[in-house]
Amino acid sequence: MTSPSPFLDLPGAVAADGVDAAVAGHYGSFNVEQRRLVSGDGFVDLSHRDVLRVTGPDRLTWLHSLTSQFFEGLAPKVWTQALVLSPQGHVEHHFVGVDDGESFTAHTEPGRGAELVQWLDRMRFMMRVEVTLVDDLAVCWRPGASEEHAGTYDLVPRDRLAAYAEAAGPAAGLMAYDALRIARGEPRLGVDTDHRTIPNEVGWIPSAVHLEKGCYRGQETVARVHTLGRPPRRLTMLHLDGSENRLPAPGSDVLLGDKVVGFVGSSARHHELGPIALAMLKRNVATDVELRVDSIAASQEVVVDPEVGLHVRPKLR
Repeated sequence: MTSPSPFLDLPGAVAADGVDAAVAGHYGSFNVEQRRLVSGDGFVDLSHRDVLRVTGPDRLTWLHSLTSQFFEGLAPKVWTQALVLSPQGHVEHHFVGVDDGESFTAHTEPGRGAELVQWLDRMRFMMRVEVTLVDDLAVCWRPGASEEHAGTYDLVPRDRLAAYAEAAGPAAGLMAYDALRIARGEPRLGVDTDHRTIPNEVGWIPSAVHLEKGCYRGQETVARVHTLGRPPRRLTMLHLDGSENRLPAPGSDVLLGDKVVGFVGSSARHHELGPIALAMLKRNVATDVELRVDSIAASQEVVVDPEVGLHVRPKLR
């Protein structure tokens, strides 16, 4: 279990919930914290995320062969994200990392690092690589120049977190971070996805999937849906009725009338948009119908186009 962050000792800090309880949900006002992040000020403590490192001369070629991303020739200091898929194309792991010319260091969801390292270690065979969990680095996030820009991650030695905070500006909690993430339509593995999720459904093409690379596990499903079909489900952003002072519970059914058409994942209160959420819906749900989730009315804003597969039909003679 991840140790509580030292930033939980800051004035006003309130711990987040569930797997995120080791970091702050907010420091007194998530709206003020959001606005600071939008203006490009401050940082978010993500030190509860698991960190892993891949070393060895074959690391990039090896990651290229196993994951959805194009790792061969990856330049140092360029952040990238990748997926590990099942043979059927379902998302099993998502990680974000950077190479420094000697090693590739990545972070993934809290509690999922050991499983990812174990799987990667089993796939080494004769490759000159080593994979380890890292406990002396913490993940922090700094905003970009605008709300639409996802910002950047920093890997900070845990014994330097206090100095980092002093230089980076005021801390913002996970509630502010999630509100901006949801508004950008960025899913979180295990919250906005389930065991059936394929990358095409949640907008991880092309951010975490490179479509012009060699074979990797699960590629056939990704390519077939991308070029010949449409994903069976689609990620959407819900604008929730704000008359009730609450957010839907993660995993709650999304209803069209009395029919279950999906489930809700992340939700938050955005400083401009109001209460919003990400939901996985059946592809054939019309984009203009009103839905209900946890007894809350919701309208849709498209994240993944329900007709996405039709836009890339191959030319057949």
